[in-house]
Amino acid sequence: MNFLIIGDIYSKSGRDVIEKNLDKVVKENNIDFIIANGENISHGKGINKNHYDFLKNKGVNVITSGNHIFKVKETFEFIEQVDDLLRPANMNSYNIGLGTNVYNFKDKKIRVTNLMGKSFMEHVNNPYEVMDKIMENDNSDIHIVDFHAEASAEKLAFAWNYDGKITALVGTHTHVQTADERILPKGTAFITDLGMTGPINSIIGANPDEVIFKEKTGLPTKFKPSENPGILCAVVVCLDNENNCKKIKRIQVI
Repeated sequence: MNFLIIGDIYSKSGRDVIEKNLDKVVKENNIDFIIANGENISHGKGINKNHYDFLKNKGVNVITSGNHIFKVKETFEFIEQVDDLLRPANMNSYNIGLGTNVYNFKDKKIRVTNLMGKSFMEHVNNPYEVMDKIMENDNSDIHIVDFHAEASAEKLAFAWNYDGKITALVGTHTHVQTADERILPKGTAFITDLGMTGPINSIIGANPDEVIFKEKTGLPTKFKPSENPGILCAVVVCLDNENNCKKIKRIQVI
């Protein structure tokens, strides 16, 4: 079974590159199941119902997120009505929405879990504690984790702790694809960050002019999403018939 896991989709450029390239990527890599981080898909922050529907219509099976999941008020209106839009499981437990779920697909039970890191991020609960509770009664065949975090070492430490216990851990949030994709010693596929599916000529998605102005002056500035052409950043994770990771391949498509 082959999984396509897509990095943070950012605004219109990200949507456009998905529209243009996703079908081709799926066909060329014999993809069975698609996971995409959609927390920046609506104007750079959040996800509205229209853009949720866009991803579902493009064949995305599960949409993960991060610290921007509730930036669009409309999300509160529909996230409880669906089971395939996840928010970080270690957010405040009073928050609505699912942080992990199991999907029955081709005679497999596929669990997808969304978590957030603690370093340089908004306050969340201990991801190890939450993850351990998720795994206590887990009977899934495949378990893929989107760990939305700033610090590279935090992502790698988390992956090493669960090496051999989960199928794959992919990092998101920094919008810069890392070149360290690998299979850890006990069999878990890992990459520090999937990168951003969004405008190439930008500063992690934003128009450079506003970002540079803020950096130079220190004055508050509203960032605008760049409208430059996009790039699709993702990994393909390939499993054998026993659900063991045989390969993780990093891809970029313009």
